[in-house]
Amino acid sequence: MLLAIAGAYLLAGFVKGVIGLGLPTVAVGLLGLVMSPAQAAAILIIPSLVTNVWQTLAGGDLLALVKRLWPMLLGTCIGTWIGAVLLPHSSGGQATMWLGVALVVYAGLGLCKVNFSVPPRAEVWLGLLIGLVTGAVTVATGVFALPGTPYIQALNMERDRMVQALGLSFTVSTVALAIALSHAGEMNTSLLLPSLIGLAVAAAGMGLGQVVRGLIKPQTFRLCFFLGLLVLGSHLALRGLL
Repeated sequence: MLLAIAGAYLLAGFVKGVIGLGLPTVAVGLLGLVMSPAQAAAILIIPSLVTNVWQTLAGGDLLALVKRLWPMLLGTCIGTWIGAVLLPHSSGGQATMWLGVALVVYAGLGLCKVNFSVPPRAEVWLGLLIGLVTGAVTVATGVFALPGTPYIQALNMERDRMVQALGLSFTVSTVALAIALSHAGEMNTSLLLPSLIGLAVAAAGMGLGQVVRGLIKPQTFRLCFFLGLLVLGSHLALRGLL
């Protein structure tokens, strides 16, 4: 079991290092084959939090980013709390399947170079709405990607700034998810060792992935970003369906 956790988090960390996301999707998706999704999500908390904080702090000028993204971050916290109240009654498999389908559609649009852009005047109200939905989806599926990731990508930041923004969004989502899982009784001390193993190998994989990201061109990064979303979305859709 510990070897399975190590392998899953090594791959998940590498994916996150290259495209800035994918740790929860890959890790929970793979570990869901050998344990319950709730257990996999609980093990995820420590590795996800540390790697997301690392990703957030690596970009610099964090205060300006917080000032721009605060509506979405606030909405994420509120949406996660609402989702936590509804957690015992949610249909996790169906939610995961539709999340995967939405990721596939978004990735397909990105690969076809259909670009979205958020006007500055809409960032407050739209960011709050996006955060509310992201929080609820996070509780239902354990994945932070939608609709927060397309929203951040539509803000048209440069590559490394976008990756930092994703890290900030995922950090808030991770903390909110930890509170939701505690509310559901899924957090306990028996998960500490698996979580620490996951953290160590995820950090190693993420470091390697960041090296790869630094070596590729922006156009290649865009291609990797959307291909990564396509694979992650397909995996989620199949996992929810099966």
